[in-house]
Amino acid sequence: MIIKIPIPKIEIERPSQDLIKRLEGIGSATASGELRKLGISSPVIDGLTSFVPGKSIVGPAITLQYLPKREDQYPEGGEYRAPDSQVHRHALYYAQAGDIVVVDGRGEISSGVFGDMMLTYFKGRGGLGIIIDGAIRDFGDAKNLGLGMWLKGVTPYAHTVTIQFPYAYNVPIDCAGTLVVPGDIIIADDDGAVVVPITLAEQLAEAGGEHSEWEVFTREKLSGGGDLRKYYPLNDEAKVEYEVWKKTNG
Repeated sequence: MIIKIPIPKIEIERPSQDLIKRLEGIGSATASGELRKLGISSPVIDGLTSFVPGKSIVGPAITLQYLPKREDQYPEGGEYRAPDSQVHRHALYYAQAGDIVVVDGRGEISSGVFGDMMLTYFKGRGGLGIIIDGAIRDFGDAKNLGLGMWLKGVTPYAHTVTIQFPYAYNVPIDCAGTLVVPGDIIIADDDGAVVVPITLAEQLAEAGGEHSEWEVFTREKLSGGGDLRKYYPLNDEAKVEYEVWKKTNG
């Protein structure tokens, strides 16, 4: 019986920690809006839910691709006959601190892409979270690991017992209809997950940082009874106030 051998991976160039920190203050909603201004019409990975409410992560994407199972490529029992042939293991072997694994799980919720042990290993390597167009298993234990998890669902099934198998890692993938290239930066929070092309990350950090600043100012004014028509968006009078506020608050 043939056992699928992992295809060669694409190396990724991880962003600097300075760039990551600048992007950490930008939520997914702001990132989505600013990326549209920069020419990316569909930066959001739609249809996934945060299974760890309150978690917010920013980091580079390691990608993993699943395909429909075919027995000459992945025979029954292959998972236990040769564990190191499992491509999803190799995606985790490649992980470094601060990485996020993004998976094209084909929207299949009867296939647990990762379980508690795999995710414990990923957490131990410093992984930040997972974005999966599909499901995981062992959620009862996995939810306590401290990883961010954006999923379509959870399941008791193991990853290859139904209709698919892991085929490749660190290749461009379709995650719920959105292109993700290895090394893209993911911004994910309670609103969802956004894909930031690495070539636009610096521009987003600059534009998003300014956006986040005036949102703090606007929120402060609105919470104190300020006029919505004046402060959201800022009219000319409010912009003058905002510039004074920035100087006062550093």
